[in-house]
Amino acid sequence: MIRLRRALLSSVTTELLKGYTDDIRQQATDKERKDRAKELWANRRQVRPALVAGLAEMAPGRERCMYCGDGQGTDIDHFEPKSLAPLRTFDWLNHLLACSFCNSNQKRNLFPTGADGSPLLVDPTAEDPLDHLRLVLPLGTYRGLTDRGRACIEVFGLNARAVLVKGRRDAYATARHSTELWRLAMDKGQRDKAKEIVRVSWNRPLVDVLVAMFHQSGHPAADDLFAGEEEVLGLLLDAELRAAFLHFRGLSY
Repeated sequence: MIRLRRALLSSVTTELLKGYTDDIRQQATDKERKDRAKELWANRRQVRPALVAGLAEMAPGRERCMYCGDGQGTDIDHFEPKSLAPLRTFDWLNHLLACSFCNSNQKRNLFPTGADGSPLLVDPTAEDPLDHLRLVLPLGTYRGLTDRGRACIEVFGLNARAVLVKGRRDAYATARHSTELWRLAMDKGQRDKAKEIVRVSWNRPLVDVLVAMFHQSGHPAADDLFAGEEEVLGLLLDAELRAAFLHFRGLSY
């Protein structure tokens, strides 16, 4: 999971979403609100294209799942499930792009909360997941830094799905090679090639690996986090390389 910027919807779509929400709010009982929300969402043809386009614009990689970062984002997921919060069914701030596996097999209607009732899952459009999760780069596994990070690991199966773990290890190797190739291209004055390397790097699945590399390279314990990989750390600390890669994604690690 990586930090994402929420896209803006058109005024037309915003008004349509508000109309649906007002319709749900007018229902007399909680059950009626849930039933109406379910009915309206099943017939969301008027707003679906705009929602999908906005989510695709925000998504990591090439329209990847906002939870696992690997699968194609095919589903509009409700961060707070509509069965629990029907009034948020058409709330743009409650919509995320998910792959069908994360949405239907992992998250489903799960929405764990803390003792104070606050959500334990992390919304990547509202805060930085890296405040709660740390990727152990050579292993391809996540470590929970907080209860919320641990809840994300469990609910989305971030470590339990072998295909994700192996994919992150491979993505780490690919990302290392990309930084090396970028440096070589720049040293040869091949700036167009260097720009293409940056673009392709960010469009790959599992870009959470690339984000984690830059984030951890600036950590006070970077020497320990990259123990035995001093060359990798040296590249990631290259000011010119950092500017090129981070500027593309609008990051400042």
